[in-house]
Amino acid sequence: MPKITPHLCFDHQAEEAVRFYVSVFRNSRILNVTRYAEGEVGPAGTVRTIRFQLDGQEMIAVNGGPSFKFSDGISLYVTCQTQEEIDELWEELSEGGVKEVCGWLRDKYGVYWQINPAIAWGMVNDPDPDKSRRVMKAIDRMTKIDIETLKRAYAGL
Repeated sequence: MPKITPHLCFDHQAEEAVRFYVSVFRNSRILNVTRYAEGEVGPAGTVRTIRFQLDGQEMIAVNGGPSFKFSDGISLYVTCQTQEEIDELWEELSEGGVKEVCGWLRDKYGVYWQINPAIAWGMVNDPDPDKSRRVMKAIDRMTKIDIETLKRAYAGL
């Protein structure tokens, strides 16, 4: 099976962003850093690529220049087990960024994230269309996702 590794292209903030992400997520680390040499595209000594892990998921970041921009067409979906995890990640990742609707946020580097509870996927895909609709309606009204609100919507309360 091929391995799929998310690859994030920054203007010039790859090192700063990766150090931030590694500080936010448990079980995370920088695996490898390559730097531009004299005469290459980027300023000598600055980061070219960083290979890193966020909670075990391998990723790569690169400083590719100003032509690279993030959009909401691609986001990093984070599955959380508890409300405490949601709250912590929501606050840390959105600091200096933009809190959006339905559990989405854009961090200070422009990367889009979805911070969601593990139970949400099953709820919105429930075979009972009324349950699914109630949960989606509740999610549509939220910025940061609240597990208890989802549970009440799912139960029809």
